[in-house]
Amino acid sequence: MDILGPVPEIGHGLMQGYLQDEVPLDSKQFVPAPPADGSARQKADVAASEALRTLEGSARWELAAKDAELSFPSAASIFNCALGAVVSEEQTPALYRLLQRSLTDLGLATYPAKTAYQRPRPFLVNGEAICTPQDLGSLETDGSYPSGHSAIGWGWALILSQLVPEKAEAVLTRGRDYTRSRMVCNVHWMSDTEAGMAVGAAAFARLQNNALFKATLTAAKSELAAANLATPDVEACEEESANLAMSH
Repeated sequence: MDILGPVPEIGHGLMQGYLQDEVPLDSKQFVPAPPADGSARQKADVAASEALRTLEGSARWELAAKDAELSFPSAASIFNCALGAVVSEEQTPALYRLLQRSLTDLGLATYPAKTAYQRPRPFLVNGEAICTPQDLGSLETDGSYPSGHSAIGWGWALILSQLVPEKAEAVLTRGRDYTRSRMVCNVHWMSDTEAGMAVGAAAFARLQNNALFKATLTAAKSELAAANLATPDVEACEEESANLAMSH
């Protein structure tokens, strides 16, 4: 089984996922409708969004903008500090490929529900800025619920926790903070991120039955166990931790 062989792109820079030939996960069947206008859940969403508006222009806002970038190689570095290791195509090729392909499976799993619900994003409601203005056009027409980035970030956190269980708490904390970046950016409501995490977990469970995913997972585990892995800059990681704490 060639875990690092050529893989086609399916458009928009996405590499074909592991679940390409399987029956798609229908997220609208298990993700409930988003909060209704005027409901307690919607009021909680608005309150959470307003509380984070104070972070616009801060270091946390800038980190949220960085978290939004899901193209490679930059996306491979999101969990470096939590892992205590530098993830790269050169040093950890199996893990790098695992993240590339699972991104597609995790993210696309949100679209049945997104398309069904078509919830407006926070910036369309509050009229405030977002941390990635270059994405404004595409975000305006892409449903807010559930959050695709949150499905990816939380799904990756689950995968990495499976690979390095001794780092699970740090990895899962970063995964949770990653989903919060979407709220900081003013592009998702709190319930969008929670629903995205649920979809990411469901797709993660589906991946456990895929032979190529499991083979790549095994190879990635060996890579992370190597004694000569490069480690991230300590000061940079301390700065990241301080910035993430701003949104707690």
